[in-house]
Amino acid sequence: MAWLGGLLLAGHAVPAAAQYASGPTVTIEAASDERRRGLGWSDGDPVLRGTLSVPVAQGFSLDGAATTLWGSDRHGGADAVLDLGATYMKQLGGFRLSAEGRYHLFPGASRADDRDWGYGEVGAIAGFSLGPASIDLGARYAPRQSAIGGDNLYLSGGAAMGIPGTPFTMSGHVGRSSGDVRNPVSAARLRPDGAYWDHGVALDWYQGRWSAGLRYADTDIDAPDTRHAGATLIGRVDFTL
Repeated sequence: MAWLGGLLLAGHAVPAAAQYASGPTVTIEAASDERRRGLGWSDGDPVLRGTLSVPVAQGFSLDGAATTLWGSDRHGGADAVLDLGATYMKQLGGFRLSAEGRYHLFPGASRADDRDWGYGEVGAIAGFSLGPASIDLGARYAPRQSAIGGDNLYLSGGAAMGIPGTPFTMSGHVGRSSGDVRNPVSAARLRPDGAYWDHGVALDWYQGRWSAGLRYADTDIDAPDTRHAGATLIGRVDFTL
């Protein structure tokens, strides 16, 4: 598990922080599950995550993440996922525009069939803030790759609002995953029952360098043999250095 030594040297993208940070930002997080777009990546097991964002120019950052997966069934028995990439953000009054590129690596995934489990994607997000409230619309696209059995498009919308006079923020989102299928087995990694919707709501607490939260996640996938795609409640706590 040589990747573990680099766990705290990689990070998940935190675009808003990256735009205004004067130096590198490191976050350590523990969560009860790893769900992405409503799908379980850690087979329902708790995870640890290390994140790093390094600003290199105004609005531009290099960022990455390392998250434990402990032998993920969805990703060929991978012990972890490394998300590496870059983010560019531009603030125009109350509007936020961002573009990003990510490559996802899966250390420990099976090599029995010489299959490449890594894949890349690009994205764009437009957001608007008004007082303690914000709205975001996003699109992320993974071009055709053998690792995901075709291509994948994820469209999403979300809203968040800080509760006045408290350290709490409420948020929610809805997303749609779709794409072309060339290899149904590989495509099932990101779309186990074809195109689908996911949604979720969250309540987060922020106090200084600490934060914690509860998140409800669900999808409209109802295939009886699909695991870790239904409703779940996820808890997390993190500390930013």
